[in-house]
Amino acid sequence: MWAELNRLKKEYQKLDLQNVLDYEKFCMISIVWHSTKIEGCSLSETDTKVLLENDITAAGKRLKDHLMIKDHFAAFQYIIEQAKNKRKLSIDFIREISAILMKNTGEFTNTVLGSFDSSKGDLRLVQVYVDKKYFPDFKKVSRLLQSLCNSVNNKIDNVKGSNIIKLASDIHYNFVNIHPFGDGNGRMARLLMNYIQLYHNETLIKIFTEDRVAYIDKLNETEEKENLEIFREFIASQQIKFLRAEIEKYKKLNKGFMLMF
Repeated sequence: MWAELNRLKKEYQKLDLQNVLDYEKFCMISIVWHSTKIEGCSLSETDTKVLLENDITAAGKRLKDHLMIKDHFAAFQYIIEQAKNKRKLSIDFIREISAILMKNTGEFTNTVLGSFDSSKGDLRLVQVYVDKKYFPDFKKVSRLLQSLCNSVNNKIDNVKGSNIIKLASDIHYNFVNIHPFGDGNGRMARLLMNYIQLYHNETLIKIFTEDRVAYIDKLNETEEKENLEIFREFIASQQIKFLRAEIEKYKKLNKGFMLMF
C-alpha cells in the first residue's frame, strides 16, 4: 500500500496541478463538502461550490448547513495561512481553529460546573457519550490536548516521506478520541490532519463521504486492537483513492474535447 501511495504521489506531482486555475480552491471545496457531509450536512457538492463561490444558498435546505459549510471553509483558509508560518500546535491554536469552525453553529451550554461556548472555542465541561463509547472525562481534556500538542511538535519538523501522512493520521485518531469540544470534533480532527499535510506542502487528504461507515469502523478497530497502523492504512487508502481519481480526471482532460451534434 505505501509503495503504491508513493508511486501515485509522484505521478500526481508531475501533473503540476497547482498551476491549474483555482485547482487548490476546487480541491478545498470538495474536501469541505465531504467533511461536512460526513456530519450530516444536507447540501450537495454543487450546492457547496455555488455557496462558496457565489454566496448563493440552496433552496429548501437548512440555514445551519449553509453556515457549517461557510465556517468550515473559513477554518480551512485559516490553517493554510498558519501552516505557511510553520506555527506549532498549542491548545490556544486549536481553540482558535475551533472558534472559526463553529462560529455560527456552536452553542452556549450551561452545566452544574460552569458554562462553555462552542462558538468561542471553549473546551467542554461535560461528559460525552457517543455510540456506546465514553470519551475521556472533561477534567482530563486539557492535559491530554497538551500531551498531543507536545508529541506532534516534537515530530513535525523531522518526519519525511510516508511518515508525514502517518503523523497526520495519528493526530486525527488521537484528537477525535480526546473529543475536547462540545461539537465539531470530527471536522476539527480532519482539519488538523490536513494541517500536517499543509505544513509539509503535501497533497491534502480527503475522507470520502461514501466511505463513512468504513471510516468509523477503522477508528473503532484501531482503538479495540490498540494498533495505529489500522487507521494509518485507512487514511493511506483514502489518499490513494483521491490521487487515482485526480490523475484519471487529468488524463481525460488531456484527451481533448470534441464537438458533438
